[in-house]
Amino acid sequence: MPKYLSASELVRLCEFLYRRTGMLFGEAKRYYIDRRVAERVAATNSSSFSRYFEFLLGSATEAEHLINSFTINETYFFREEHQLRCLSRSLLPDRIREKRPGDRIRIWSVPCSTGEEPYSIAIWLLENWALVDAYHVEIVGSDIDSVVLREAVFAEYGKRAVSRLSADLRGRYFEELGEDRWRLIADLRDSVSFGTANLVDRESVAAKGGFDIIFCRNVLIYFDDESRRRAIENLYDALLPGGYICLGHTESMSRISDRFDVARFEDAIVYRRMRGS
Repeated sequence: MPKYLSASELVRLCEFLYRRTGMLFGEAKRYYIDRRVAERVAATNSSSFSRYFEFLLGSATEAEHLINSFTINETYFFREEHQLRCLSRSLLPDRIREKRPGDRIRIWSVPCSTGEEPYSIAIWLLENWALVDAYHVEIVGSDIDSVVLREAVFAEYGKRAVSRLSADLRGRYFEELGEDRWRLIADLRDSVSFGTANLVDRESVAAKGGFDIIFCRNVLIYFDDESRRRAIENLYDALLPGGYICLGHTESMSRISDRFDVARFEDAIVYRRMRGS
């Protein structure tokens, strides 16, 4: 199959994506890159990649469209359920030792894709944490992809997304739309707030404030060592002292940062920002 981008064009495009997102692309993913760039060149009526790239550099809107087309949004409800068990059995009981009833507890899901993860957290706590109504639990979902965030706010899902939920949970928390489509009920949609965030941009992360618990799963595998370090430094600053971060099952903090304690619980291994740090 002929290559859409020349070798030098591919390098320029990948450097642009890396600077903006921290995600590393290259020749190994050429087919994936060629297809998405060709779609954006056509969508902007550009006569060539060179003309398109000039337009891209001067257009924040087009940069957003391009980045959206490169993000990976594979997720479903109750993914890595062991971490949800750890959340209700261990992480939250530890965090509330420093709080009083009525105090705020902030949980951040980043990247949150189309919303399955933060909504899973909301459902899980309603079902499994007896003290959920005793505290002001604030759940925030963020992603670099503005398109998936709009989908998250609308909260309509297909069969695969809800496949791990029991019929009882689907019946209580979703409206069945037919043709294997479900929409989350309004009360649950209102329980999560959404907004854009770029993990490698310090200001973007800092704007979200401080969190007791962060779920940042299955994104660092797409970064190189430097981008991982920047992202984790930003997330460290976003955690309140004593707060926890949950990574994906293939990810580890050991080669990225020594600023976290390893916290080993019955259900999961997570990472804690040391108190007083």
